[in-house]
Amino acid sequence: MANRGDPPIDSPAVIKYLGSKRVLLPTIVEHVTRLEGVRTVLDLFSGTARVGHALKARGYRVHANDHNAYAAALGTAYVQADRRRWLEPARKLISELEALPGRAGWFTETFCERARYLQPANGARVDAIRERIAVLALPADLEALALVSLMEAADRVDSTVGVQMAYLKRWAPRSYQPLRLRVPALLDGAGSASCLEAQEAAGRFQADLVYLDPPYNQHSYLGNYHVWESLVRWDKPAVYGVAMKRTDVRERSSPFNRRRTIEPAFRALIESVRARWLLVSFSDEGYLSPSAVHAILSERGAVQRFEIPHRRYVGSQIGIYNPAGKRVGTPGRRTNHEFLFVVAGTAALHAAGR
Repeated sequence: MANRGDPPIDSPAVIKYLGSKRVLLPTIVEHVTRLEGVRTVLDLFSGTARVGHALKARGYRVHANDHNAYAAALGTAYVQADRRRWLEPARKLISELEALPGRAGWFTETFCERARYLQPANGARVDAIRERIAVLALPADLEALALVSLMEAADRVDSTVGVQMAYLKRWAPRSYQPLRLRVPALLDGAGSASCLEAQEAAGRFQADLVYLDPPYNQHSYLGNYHVWESLVRWDKPAVYGVAMKRTDVRERSSPFNRRRTIEPAFRALIESVRARWLLVSFSDEGYLSPSAVHAILSERGAVQRFEIPHRRYVGSQIGIYNPAGKRVGTPGRRTNHEFLFVVAGTAALHAAGR
């Protein structure tokens, strides 16, 4: 395959994602900018790193943490990596990877033949590119940029409704497009990222503001994005079921995904964070009610609560599908309410003019 020249630079964190804060991002950033004395931010459940990327773009020093490897890679690319250091090496590397011909392997067999997440031709490209990344022994930031470029490229040609609990019975039109790599949207400046459980990260890192957007119901991010987890880890794990989930999906469960354990887990995390300010995002679809969240946060300091209606995730609008991709349910309600809680001691709230 001929070299196609420098790939274009993409917008940040564009993978389809349950609970993405794309729509709420301006509101979140606005609330942060109103707070006095905030220069450093710790995001303990960083996910796609949209929030961290947006705050870094506005001059904050951000640490992005997530316990899933694919999310930690996104955090490394969009928060930790400094554009001034890594843009040119990333362009060169991604151009080289883009020129690789496909070579089918574990990914193609697992996710394109035994399952139908990507067309086999695109799966073969994923295999070839990922194997090449594995043997290059790249610096951590550059490796993350290559992995994020590949993950996002695969997401653009997948055949799902946006989560990997199932794939469509018929190939999605976008799946016929060829997989193309793009350079992630790097930002100038310092940042950092980690791949830790939130409780451990809260004990290790301190910031002026801690941003919390925890899982809030039974939907496991590892279960919903297991293909990306396996792509980033490249451990070629044993899989199960029609969806070809990693077997450790059964073992790496989060207390935030269980009704009986979410409250003590949330309470313990709130007690552990070391920051002057907390900004907490929580949905009315969660196992904890907004009033329960408010009560727990009130034990730490004065709380202000903001309610924001928005359209639900696209999967809820399309309907419910079984692991074979057959529609078995009807769409749910079209909107839910996201709550933002700003937490601080009385003095801090007074100083910020709240």
